[in-house]
Amino acid sequence: MNRRKFYYSFLSASLCLTLAACSTGNTQTLVQESKETKPVAENHQTHWSYEGKTGPEHWGELDPAFSACVNGAEQSPINIEISQINPNKELDKIDINYQPTKFTLMNNGHTIQANFKAENNSIILDGTTYNLVQFHFHTPSEHQFNGKNFDMELHLVHKNDTGNLAVLGIMIKEGKENEALSNIWSNLPEKETEKDIELNTTVNLPSLLPNDQKSFIYNGSLTTPPCTEEVKWIVLEQPIEMAREQIDAFQKIFSDNHRPVQPLNDREVTKQ
Repeated sequence: MNRRKFYYSFLSASLCLTLAACSTGNTQTLVQESKETKPVAENHQTHWSYEGKTGPEHWGELDPAFSACVNGAEQSPINIEISQINPNKELDKIDINYQPTKFTLMNNGHTIQANFKAENNSIILDGTTYNLVQFHFHTPSEHQFNGKNFDMELHLVHKNDTGNLAVLGIMIKEGKENEALSNIWSNLPEKETEKDIELNTTVNLPSLLPNDQKSFIYNGSLTTPPCTEEVKWIVLEQPIEMAREQIDAFQKIFSDNHRPVQPLNDREVTKQ
């Protein structure tokens, strides 16, 4: 009888410890993944990363919701062979309507991201308006030009009234200091943030853009899980510059947060 009481007491204590551990782990993962996808993708508890068993080559195995990462036919990023793409004069000009804007800043465990609440920045693509909701960074660049990566890449993510996405990608190479990003870089959160950091400064978005805005356009996907497709990509040909010190500061936090290029398959890349 005493042995039976001891057994049930031990089992009860073990169960309590297990539930407590699982509860803590799930809460932490949920917070991380909900921040990663905010505000334009679905929330997932599944942990993913850029290396090892949860890295890009395994994303499609981690969660059924990530199946597009391995089975999708229109995945991003891609390698752009510039010499093989001819300008399409029939394409409508892409209108980029940006102005200096306040924002909040976060480290979501995968990148540094600036979030916007006001709908005062937009692009017009094929007659449809997409409002800017956030921008973030990758190193090295996710897209390649002629098989080569740049030091970094900036993604400005836009969403239209029906929830469809359009992403403006800008390559970043080593050069002079990028003053438009200096306020962000002086406040880079080195650790994952629990909530957005409120900053009173503005980002001068027009000055982020290169002078020459010729672009490559193709149909692709999110470059992070769940790798959702039907994303319009506009990748500017001319890179912008950032000082080596700025690049190093980001890489100190994220040494590598890029997804390798994906097969082009039957997609067409056009140049405006």
